Amino acid sequence: MKQNIFYTAIAVFFACCSQPQNNTTTAETNTPPDSLYEVKTGGAKMIQVDSKYNVWTKRIGNGKIKVLLLHGGPGFSHDYMECFEDFLPQQGIEFYYYDQLGCGNSDHPNDTSLWNIPRYVEEVEQVRKGLGLDSFYIFGHSWGSMLAMEYLQKYQNHVKAAILSNMTASIQSYLPYAETLKQKFFSKEDLQKFDSLDKLHKYDDPEYQTLLMNDLYTHTICQLNPWPEPLMRAFVKANTNIYIQMQGVDEFHVTGNFKDWDMFPSLKNITVPTLVIGGMNDEMNPEDMKKEGSLIPNSRTYLCPKGSHMSMYDDQQNYFRELIRFIKETDENKFVADKK
Repeated sequence: MKQNIFYTAIAVFFACCSQPQNNTTTAETNTPPDSLYEVKTGGAKMIQVDSKYNVWTKRIGNGKIKVLLLHGGPGFSHDYMECFEDFLPQQGIEFYYYDQLGCGNSDHPNDTSLWNIPRYVEEVEQVRKGLGLDSFYIFGHSWGSMLAMEYLQKYQNHVKAAILSNMTASIQSYLPYAETLKQKFFSKEDLQKFDSLDKLHKYDDPEYQTLLMNDLYTHTICQLNPWPEPLMRAFVKANTNIYIQMQGVDEFHVTGNFKDWDMFPSLKNITVPTLVIGGMNDEMNPEDMKKEGSLIPNSRTYLCPKGSHMSMYDDQQNYFRELIRFIKETDENKFVADKK
């Protein structure tokens, strides 16, 4: 009944809005509308992809330097990147949030054929066109860094520079290192319990989740206690269907459709100035990230000394100092790559 009343009220409202206005005129009402005026939305814009879906974007700041952020996951959202607002706009850097299809504020279709790397690469290109970006900086974090590497293989001509944050270039190289982290952070008893629940596929078991979050994620994902609110919000909003199909049940089980992903042989094709940035306490192997940087011809590598996978939070000052330094030096044509 309340729902019917609500819809009736809406109908009456629009009916009233559509009625002809009275004949009282003023100079303001007689002024023809400015056809060039763009309605302000606080920087938010929906962009159509695949001819039928809408993905959400939002511009933050204004400046000639433009950065497109690719969030991690897969299946997460832009939320955990909100700390960028405290650093980039103040430096005259304009950046764009973008929730990938199925994530955050974007459409959430149920078509499982959509969740794969090649389609997401084409989605990024459609978003670039929709935002009118060219000679822009592409920033990828975690899965977003994988996506950026793939995008650069095909659409590098539109990119001025790239930032590859907290990501290895090979899943098969990551997995053995993930095993060493379990050995490092679990007690003998907890490791036995974790592995026994793993063998039974009891990933939803509260004990499994407690061990995962308290003994692994708090050391390798984010070391702050408590976790920053935007990061917690991103976890709550995550689309686990996408995450499981592409990644697996958690960060330590890569069983999804990118389990065999390996970009190391193709890194030589990335020729734009590139910053490879990560953390010494990352879930990604620091040696892998160093190797990644060494294989990209025009790159610099920086590993935050205290940072984990969320170095943007738990080694924040070092992280943003090096990120902004790279962007500014590239913009001023002063960037110098590491010696290979």
